[in-house]
Amino acid sequence: MSTSVFMEDLDAFTYRERLATGGRLVIVPVGSVEQHGPHLPLTTDVLLARAVSGRLAEALGALVAAPIVYGYKSQQRSGGGNHLGGTTSLDATTMIAIARSLTLEFARHGAERVVFLNGHFENYQFLYEGVELATTELSLRTGGGPGVEAMLVSYWDFVDDATLDEVYAGSFPGWEVEHGGVLETSLMLHLCPQLVDLGRVMDLPPAELPRYDVLPVRSELTPASGCLSSAARASKEAGRLLLERTTAALTEAIGRAFPEPSRCNDVALSEINP
Repeated sequence: MSTSVFMEDLDAFTYRERLATGGRLVIVPVGSVEQHGPHLPLTTDVLLARAVSGRLAEALGALVAAPIVYGYKSQQRSGGGNHLGGTTSLDATTMIAIARSLTLEFARHGAERVVFLNGHFENYQFLYEGVELATTELSLRTGGGPGVEAMLVSYWDFVDDATLDEVYAGSFPGWEVEHGGVLETSLMLHLCPQLVDLGRVMDLPPAELPRYDVLPVRSELTPASGCLSSAARASKEAGRLLLERTTAALTEAIGRAFPEPSRCNDVALSEINP
């Protein structure tokens, strides 16, 4: 029997057995196909969300679902903008529908808790909407019981101030411009160094964008790199530190949110059809 925590590595029989005998917790990595400058791959958000999810699953006895690869539209003030070539996005309705459908599907499989591990800033509110629709629907189907519990997290929210000071040496530019910068590049250097080309980093000052959006997007406002801050300070060592401390904080948070095995309702969730 495979010992992998990743759903896509398992046959259906092993998946069902592992879900039934484990904590009935499924972690769903959510990323995007989005430009991250000339030095990082388009699937950076997917790779990082999946890697963090894998470490959480090992610590919590959970399984990791196949990732949601595409994400909501990149915004100019947080991701460079959806106008940049390579970025391939979903609209809000589709994103909400995917989150709803997957929550219902994992409940049908017998999962009692589902964690959506977000790796793309713009996804969050649409994931929330879809998951809320699904959990409300399941509660109604099970006669007012919980049906399935869900949690939404973005991994960067669990990087503490002490780690930021250590990694950025007191020069953290702010999350609003940390796209394709030190955080993501350092994590990629630690996890997928073969996909990072530090020689192509464009060492530009942090982007100075207005505190509002104008549509159609004015492409000249986005830095030439497509990144909103420089990755010049990135290192493999910083990536290791970020990964270790962030996954430790996430493991603790999920453990607090889901402290004990949940009790199923009289209605078997595995018999619920969306």
